[in-house]
Amino acid sequence: MSFEMKIQPETIADWTYYPELLERPVPRYTSYPTAAEFVEESFEQRQREALRAVRGSVSLYLHIPYCQEICWYCGCNTGAANKTQRLSAYLEALHHEIELVARNLDPSVRISRIAFGGGSPNAIKPTDFVRLVDRLTLNFRLDRPVLSIELDPRSLAPDWFMALRGIGVIKASLGVQTLDPRVQAAIGRVQPRDHIERAVDGLRRAGVNSINFDLMYGLPFQDDAVLADTLDQSVAMGADRIALFGYAHVPAMIPRQKRIDVSQLPDQRARFRMAAQGYARLVDAGYSPIGFDHFALPNDDLARATANGTLRRNFQGFTDDQVPVLIGLGASSISEFPDLFVQNEKNAGRYRMLTGADQLTGRKGVARSADDRRRSAIITDLLCRGRATIDADLLATHRARLMPFIERGLARLDGDTLCLLEGNEPYARSVASVFDAYRGGPKQFSSAV
Repeated sequence: MSFEMKIQPETIADWTYYPELLERPVPRYTSYPTAAEFVEESFEQRQREALRAVRGSVSLYLHIPYCQEICWYCGCNTGAANKTQRLSAYLEALHHEIELVARNLDPSVRISRIAFGGGSPNAIKPTDFVRLVDRLTLNFRLDRPVLSIELDPRSLAPDWFMALRGIGVIKASLGVQTLDPRVQAAIGRVQPRDHIERAVDGLRRAGVNSINFDLMYGLPFQDDAVLADTLDQSVAMGADRIALFGYAHVPAMIPRQKRIDVSQLPDQRARFRMAAQGYARLVDAGYSPIGFDHFALPNDDLARATANGTLRRNFQGFTDDQVPVLIGLGASSISEFPDLFVQNEKNAGRYRMLTGADQLTGRKGVARSADDRRRSAIITDLLCRGRATIDADLLATHRARLMPFIERGLARLDGDTLCLLEGNEPYARSVASVFDAYRGGPKQFSSAV
């Protein structure tokens, strides 16, 4: 007589580990269709038509694709800011693109938000940053916009704080990743804690009221204790928001990652454990969870948007921004219109040539069909609100793929409403991917956890 032993799934910090549900890499869904579906061709005419059709409030994103030092893990479109002429030529092109885009906007358009990202915007001089804002002020109609910026603490000089205060930046995101010296050395980003503390203190004095720390798990030489120490230090330094991303090791796509010792990377189970324990630790510290890997103090705008059901996703991730149009400026930046995504030329040299020829720089993108917009709403609702109403035809098509999540108590169907249940967080993107019509091909994405 034989007995079959049933192996119970492992539970870690209130999350149950189902490795079979995490095998399939999935997008982060900062858009749908995702950037993997963008086609390479000139989008200049469609970009112009989309700009001319815009009315009302709009957000801007400006990309500075340069850093003082290039980190080995980074997948961003960025290069070394080691040549003055390179930076000045890029900024000249960016100023010109601002003028080109502004000419195509209706007088009714008002700018309600401006975000600066990279790379590292503080790779340029603070005086150049001020001139950039002046050019925006001269060309766009600003409606007391919320200003935010990404910053590298390692190269954040004191005169930057004066510039940020003068311009009125109130939100900032610091690239921290880890506070462990051994892990920092293994990823090519050495920055002692006093760099971070000095940045936080300077930003607070400059009037910044929301500071985000970008952190990572799944790094080489990182274990539970190392991650816990970084989280505790981040909480102690007063971060208003924390983004805890899983490191995606894809050296075939990002060659600089070949410098990272793959033999020292934690396995899938260890990554899951870090994510679960990190989530629990930050919630215990008083942060409200925003989706799977973002956290905010209860009085932060992002936490309030989550509580009142107005949280959204755009190309910068979770946001409380409610406007439907985001205009990207700078090389590789992406514009979001209701029925169109357009990405600017990625190569900085070609980007400069296009603006120099008075051309809009959209060179990749995708038109969004009615079905795309329908599926996008489902994916956004699942990731931002934990529930979505599903049309009968989609439900019939995808019911079988939903069943593994439903059978394990991670989701529930109430009529035509799909609800994510307690403990779903590490699987939310996998559930959302069920409604992704493009996921049958060979495109590579990061692990769900």
